[in-house]
Amino acid sequence: MATILILDHSGDTRQHFDPKDSEQLAWANARFAELTAEGYTAATRRTSGEPKVVRALDPTAEETLFYPRLVGG
Repeated sequence: MATILILDHSGDTRQHFDPKDSEQLAWANARFAELTAEGYTAATRRTSGEPKVVRALDPTAEETLFYPRLVGG
């Protein structure tokens, strides 16, 4: 199972999907597009543990983190 982890003002939400299931993968790709359209940045972890910003869903990633844009003021 792969995980979509969404951070927001209320904490975090985890949504799981099976990348080997075509329907679940289609859902995850649609969710990725929805969240990035809302302004979230998506990132995965490299093997070294460092984050890597991604522009498309990587179904081989164990976890994809979505975090909102920071607003300064």
